[in-house]
Amino acid sequence: MNDWIYLVLIMALWNIITFALYGIDKRKAMKSKRRISERSLILCAFIMGCVGALLGMSVFRHKTKHLKFKLLLPVALIINIGIVVLVWYCFGQWA
Repeated sequence: MNDWIYLVLIMALWNIITFALYGIDKRKAMKSKRRISERSLILCAFIMGCVGALLGMSVFRHKTKHLKFKLLLPVALIINIGIVVLVWYCFGQWA
């Protein structure tokens, strides 16, 4: 199997985990239990999990009113896309 397939699968798995973290945090918020820190949620987005984070915000309606999330997640998305393009350009089919 091609190495790129493994990379895509790892990124997909990480985005699923990030999505799940947003759902878990929303559920904990509704039950007044100990929560996942905002810092951790944002960090997961910046570490190539932005698609999962944005989907988690949308599906679970979680953190949608927080300015920090409204500003940082689009930045994370741009950085995630930039990293993918850079890796593809340096090591992919364009090189």
